[in-house]
Amino acid sequence: MTFPKREARPADWAKRSIHSIGEFLEKTLVVTEIEARKIRHDPKQLFTRAAQPIVWLGVFGQVFSRFEAIPTGEFSYLDYLTPGIVGQSLLFLTIFSGLIILSERDLGLLQKLLVSPTPRLSLVIGKGVGNTLRTLVQSFIIYALAIPLGVTLNWNPLALIGVVITILLATVLFSTFSLLVVCIGKTQEGFLGIAQFLTLPLFFTSNAIYPLEMMPPWLQAFALINPLTYTIDALRGLMLVGEANSYPLLLNWGILLGVIVILGALGRWQYPTLVN
Repeated sequence: MTFPKREARPADWAKRSIHSIGEFLEKTLVVTEIEARKIRHDPKQLFTRAAQPIVWLGVFGQVFSRFEAIPTGEFSYLDYLTPGIVGQSLLFLTIFSGLIILSERDLGLLQKLLVSPTPRLSLVIGKGVGNTLRTLVQSFIIYALAIPLGVTLNWNPLALIGVVITILLATVLFSTFSLLVVCIGKTQEGFLGIAQFLTLPLFFTSNAIYPLEMMPPWLQAFALINPLTYTIDALRGLMLVGEANSYPLLLNWGILLGVIVILGALGRWQYPTLVN
């Protein structure tokens, strides 16, 4: 005698979905915790890497704020530049995070992670979220430097939360992008060559140090497909007092999230090729 197959009830499907999401988030947080431990074991890296944004803001910003060649509307050039330096800092910090993945591969840790039951997407996203801790410390240093320089910052708690969310999204995005560069370069030399080739174009084809309106049309086209442009636009609208952003905040976040989904899918697919 055969019995009719029991159909899954909507409630059972919902429970399984919630359980799967919860398990994914739990394993992602485990990977994030592993990345956080690396920072705890070598905290001095957070401050040595802050030298570059300090030079940009303290030297470049101070000098160019004396000129009126760059139109920044109601804001001083130093005000306009500060969110751009936050964006530059997280870009430079996260795009070279792939070196850590290469060292994990050489030590055999990456192979162990890939054969574990941890979803590959959790590995990709977890490393990106872990890098957020580094970029938040960098951003805190830039905030601390901007105060004595006279930068007018928005201290509204909701704005500060928005800054953290923007930094989180951008760090995950560029960390995942760094993973893809690792998968292409395969070796430390190959990775550094590609990363160094891409870093400066990403920075200078954004609105970090000058408005998009100053660019020639062909360069504006590149800026509009550059995720760093929307990162800095969101930061500018949140960090400064007044209408400093060119696009709505939700649009900026939506674009960053959409790019994360695309890069995350590519990273999940390419991650295993590192050990082949």
